[in-house]
Parts: sequence; C-alpha cells; structure tokens
Amino acid sequence: MNIQKSNRQIFIIYGLLTAIALLTLFPLLWLISTALKSPTENLLQSPPQLLPIQPTLNNFSRVWQSLPFGQYLYNSILVSVLTVILNLMFCSLAAYPLARLSFLGRNGIFIAIVSTIMIPFQIVMIPLYILIVQLGLTNSYLGMIFPSLASAFGIFLLRQAFMGVPKEIEEAARMDGSSELGLWWFVMLPAIKPALITLAIFVFIGAWSDFLWPLIVIQDESLYTLPLGVAKLAGTFSLDWRLVAAGSVISIAPVLLLFLFLQRFIVPTDTGSGVKG
Repeated sequence: MNIQKSNRQIFIIYGLLTAIALLTLFPLLWLISTALKSPTENLLQSPPQLLPIQPTLNNFSRVWQSLPFGQYLYNSILVSVLTVILNLMFCSLAAYPLARLSFLGRNGIFIAIVSTIMIPFQIVMIPLYILIVQLGLTNSYLGMIFPSLASAFGIFLLRQAFMGVPKEIEEAARMDGSSELGLWWFVMLPAIKPALITLAIFVFIGAWSDFLWPLIVIQDESLYTLPLGVAKLAGTFSLDWRLVAAGSVISIAPVLLLFLFLQRFIVPTDTGSGVKG
C-alpha cells in the first residue's frame, strides 16, 4: 500500500509539473505556430488552431528581405557579447577584493553596492542619458553597453562565489609568488566558472532583450538591435501578425540556443578538490 501511495504521489507531482511546463511553453509554441502559418489560414478562428495546416517558411524570408534583419542581428550579437565580456571583467574585479581582501569599510561598500539593486532603472535613466550625451556616446555601440558595464547583482553573485573558494588554494598561489592580479586571473576565476557562466547568461539575456535603453540612445537605424527591429517590423506590417511572429522567433532563437548550450555548465563544482590534507 505504501508503494502504491508513493507511486500515486509521484504520478501526481509529475503530472502537475508537466501541466505547468506546457502552460509556460504555450506562448512560445503559439508564436512559432503563427510564424509558420500560411496567408490563407485564419489566425483568429475559433476554436484556435495550434498546428499550422499548411506550414511555410516564407514568412521568415519575407521578414529577412523586408528589413535589414541581418544588420540587426549583428548589432545585437556585438552589443550582447561585449556587454557580457565587460560585465564579467568589471564585476569580478570589484567582487574579488570585497571577498578575499581585508580593508577598512569593506562591508559598508558591499552593503552600499547591494542596496542599489532596489533602485529602479527608470530613476537613473535621465541622469544616465545626460551623462551619455555629455560623453558623446549617443548613436554608438558603447552608448548601449555603458549602463551594463557592471551590476550590483553581478558583484553580489561573484563575491559569494569567491568566498566559497578554499583559502588553501589562495595560500598555495601566494607561496608560488603569484601577484593579486595573477591570483584573480589564474586561480580565482577558474574556480568560480559556474558562477561566471550563470552571470553571463543573465547578462546576455538582459542585453539581448533590452528595448528601452537602445530606443533612447539610438536614432540611426543601422545601429538598431533586434528588439528595435521587431518593433519597427510590427509598425511596418501591423496587420500581418505572421511576419511579426516570424521576426520575434528570429529574435529569441539565439537566446534559447545559448541557454541550451550553456546549461550543462551551470553545476556546482568542488573548488576544494585540488586541496590535499
């Protein structure tokens, strides 16, 4: 009886998880379905038709030809990759001394940094834009990257990861004559690889999907990222949701591929495995 009850509970739990997963994935499946539907299919029919009757890839080719989506894709990739690289570098440089070095006011500085997480971006958006204008960074890739050069969340995440590295590894590196910069680069960063990859995914998704800030600082359409391109696509083909859905699929596909590729690296690692008693 206990075994049957346990199996029944497992079945119920997995059933609920499956239902939640399908409910979560339904908007994405509907978006892909809309992008694959032919012009003869009614998108607003009742009951709705999830699977396209005559699937076609023509919507994707029309989107690619109607607007310079290749340039938008290049801009998004460049901005997102540079944002990830610079964010990881600056956040790790800030997090390392807060975690491993002792100096006056360390905890106060950390608390002040973490406290900025509670400040909405809309509050700092205007002074940040004024700064960008004064620096002459409008209509530039650096202007889009500038607000994400470092983040309080990234500093917090990497500080906690640095604090989990055994001191024996650090002491061994110091005995070998390693400098602080060498210790940070050759010892600490490899030890917190899962945290770096996790932060990289968050930063990439944020930079890739950012719409508001590029809309503010970019006026040249040749510098548009994919979110701005999809918004322009919606204005150009406001009555054809098939093309809008196709552009949206093109926009989110790289993020999904990146997550599927990197998710296997987001696992805890035993940073003390190289330390022998």
